[in-house]
Amino acid sequence: MSAVETTFYRPPGVVDRLTSASTWETGARHWPSGEQQTLTCCRVVNETHDVKTFEFRTEDGLPVRFEPGQFMTLSANVHGQSVERCYTISSPPTRPYLVSITVKRVPRGVMSNWLHENMKSGNQLRAYGPSGAFTSTASAAPKSLYLSAGSGVTPLMSMTRASIDLGLDRDIAFVHSARTPADIIFRQELERMATLAPRLKVFFVCEATGDKTDWVGATGRLSLPLLSEWLPDYVDREVFTCGPAGYMSAVRDLLREGGHDPARYHQESFDISTGVVPEPTPPADGAVQDTVTVKLSKSSKTFTMSASETVLSAARKAGVVIPSSCSQGVCGTCKTKILDGTVDMKHNGGIRDREVQKGFRLLCCSRPTSDLVLEL
Repeated sequence: MSAVETTFYRPPGVVDRLTSASTWETGARHWPSGEQQTLTCCRVVNETHDVKTFEFRTEDGLPVRFEPGQFMTLSANVHGQSVERCYTISSPPTRPYLVSITVKRVPRGVMSNWLHENMKSGNQLRAYGPSGAFTSTASAAPKSLYLSAGSGVTPLMSMTRASIDLGLDRDIAFVHSARTPADIIFRQELERMATLAPRLKVFFVCEATGDKTDWVGATGRLSLPLLSEWLPDYVDREVFTCGPAGYMSAVRDLLREGGHDPARYHQESFDISTGVVPEPTPPADGAVQDTVTVKLSKSSKTFTMSASETVLSAARKAGVVIPSSCSQGVCGTCKTKILDGTVDMKHNGGIRDREVQKGFRLLCCSRPTSDLVLEL
């Protein structure tokens, strides 16, 4: 992910030279983006009945540099198998020595269930450096609208916490949807932050009241009339959305119907409810694709594959274990050096230009255009 110059972290007299949300000393050592690091759990916080926040520090005490809204790729040994998943960082970059993720326990979710059942203070796991392009620092809009549902609140919470920590008093409207009042993640903190920042407005809408007979907030689902009532100026705001895929699709349609400019709409690129995006599908042009040979330099293993497949998908079919997570060219986990041959790579920011120049490619979004030799 190439860094972007940001105005979000430039309040007058506070930080003048930061180009990415980072340590306060621009020359300080930090966890290099894209590299692996061992994280040690410091604290586990119960947010709701099925959501926990896990707070970590780096093994060598290095601060973590990231943009609010970005994610980490966690790697753990679960029941004897290596499992990687992407989780958005819920803590703000203004607190770089402690990084947290907030995880909803998902039915049949391998990593989420493992974290809920096993992660405690003192335990360790591996993580790849922060990645992702879903961040408020890419926009200098004077007014923002944050729309979230369920655990999709996490990247927007990082953005809001950073704004509050820096005393920016930005014009932010935060609208969060939940199943019931008991399922509202960070409810008390959001309400407290709204008292600290006069221009932060917080709204909740719940599908049902659940056991809360005293709930006086909005009930049902977010609708255009409700949004218009709360925020008559929503069409003037830069919108950031995160939540289950169905929610984000509905929100996009709702805003389009209300006349909001799609160019000012941003959403998370992977399904926050599962923490991972599906494998991209090959081109459906009906053409017959050539077969190429892939050789692994370290193991001397060789397999053949169709040029219509991604290298990662074909390697998995051949029984080759390659660390991966997002499968959409975002997280950088499957970054591998190509020693010989060429590929067509269409990534989403998970690799830097200098890495490409050195011969590295993301196998999840690379399709071969010749026989290959991989440094594996």
